Amino acid sequence: MESIPLRRAAWPGPINLWRIFKKISGQVLAFLKGYLSILAFLLLWESLSRLNIINQVFFPPFTRVLETTAHLFELGIMGEHLRVSLGRAIPGFLLATLVGIPLGLILGSFFSKLKIILEIPLEVLSQINPFLLFHILIFFMGIGESPKITIIFWTCLWPITFNTIQGASTVNPFLIKAGRAFGLDKKKLLLKIVIPATMPYIFSGLRLSLGYSMFMLIAAEMMGASKGLGWLVLASQENFQLNQMYAAVLVIAFIGLILDAIIFALGHRYLTISLEGFSNSADS
Repeated sequence: MESIPLRRAAWPGPINLWRIFKKISGQVLAFLKGYLSILAFLLLWESLSRLNIINQVFFPPFTRVLETTAHLFELGIMGEHLRVSLGRAIPGFLLATLVGIPLGLILGSFFSKLKIILEIPLEVLSQINPFLLFHILIFFMGIGESPKITIIFWTCLWPITFNTIQGASTVNPFLIKAGRAFGLDKKKLLLKIVIPATMPYIFSGLRLSLGYSMFMLIAAEMMGASKGLGWLVLASQENFQLNQMYAAVLVIAFIGLILDAIIFALGHRYLTISLEGFSNSADS
């Protein structure tokens, strides 16, 4: 049996290695530039605290906060509170998405008369203070998961709805006329023209509402909860466990960044693949 000769990998050479190094270092620098201000803030925080320029009792070093965060995750405490908070924020956000997008498409596309009728009531409802509404919900629903999920749904609903209405109402009318010329009915016009053209507005509304959901979640957990990241922040503050309080704040900020990055990545991927060269302007 003849042996198969093995080919050794060709040496890329110093010039190619230098190009690879420049490419990788360029990507790393581009990544760091986006977070340069955050890194500078964390470095300043660590330095001022370690040098006792600021009181370590009230502002512990950032590395100590990281140690506390890791320790709380090891004990399962932080993971449990995180699970509870996400179990409230995600259902409220998804429910607002399922209601807000269809509502915005209906009011912004082919039902202009209905939009005129509902425009003022919707504007009035969106201006209701969610903190006041939360106490009313507690009065009717009791202290449980329902009022928290409901208030997150309420807070997220309006950015999604109004952004979708804006996008659907500004679809290029020439695209609508072209679709009708090809014999598309209202359902196909909605699926093939209105929804794709409205997607940038929809993703913008989703990102806004996601930020509002985290903000309202923490506030709701501080006002009426026995678990969750918001409750952990409040309980740690009241018990003067500042390392634990900063650890919870750090996790909240990190989770917010991750969720926003997920929505941004999904939107960027969809818009890059599906909407290249797609015009959504009534002026063009």
